Amino acid sequence: MTAAVARGEREPRLNIGQVLDRLRADFEDISIPKIRFLEAEGLVKPERTPAGYRKFSEADIERLRYILRMQRDHYLPLKVIGEHLDAIDRGLAPPEPEPVVPTVPTVALGADGLPAPESFRRTDRLRLSRKELIKVAEIDEELLGQLESFALISPSPTGHYDTDALVIAQTARELADYGIEPRHLRAFRAAADREVGLIEQVVTPRKGRDAGASARAEEAVSEIAALSVRLHATLVKAGLRRL
Repeated sequence: MTAAVARGEREPRLNIGQVLDRLRADFEDISIPKIRFLEAEGLVKPERTPAGYRKFSEADIERLRYILRMQRDHYLPLKVIGEHLDAIDRGLAPPEPEPVVPTVPTVALGADGLPAPESFRRTDRLRLSRKELIKVAEIDEELLGQLESFALISPSPTGHYDTDALVIAQTARELADYGIEPRHLRAFRAAADREVGLIEQVVTPRKGRDAGASARAEEAVSEIAALSVRLHATLVKAGLRRL
């Protein structure tokens, strides 16, 4: 119990700008509109002065911290967070959130241990924000910026990143441990573009207007891509034996 409460004094209240300053150190993307939105959703209920100004208590600030942490660290939707807060309001312990970490699909491997055609058929729908990609791939903003500047990673039109971006970011981070920087990876980008161009030349004439022709063309793309990766990996392996 604080001295002010012990003396029967009213706990000081903060305006929304002061609350923003208190939270910004831990939540960089916090903003006044977001705080107002959380209030509109009924998740936080600051007092109002006769003139209509919001006044937040320490309990309100801790409530906001809980909401923002559940969103950032556990990707919980506001409805679920609201259920947690309702439990807290009723004197109950909220359920412990399970860690939610985006994972990449398992790569299908052939008998030789290299990616099989199935690996080149997109089945996942992973969509990560920039901050989520940085967090999950365990990279920093500088590395991601370099990967984007060398066209190794690019966001979608909506600003999200997919599984390929996640794998590239993770791989680039591991290569960086050996002193291989993003600028060194431009050769990989160029080689991949040439292989894609070759596959496109082979497959484009096979495409037709009917669904069957399109399906056969997509299957050919996967098959040729797997063969291309197998050849590339084997050539690298053979070259390393000469070192």
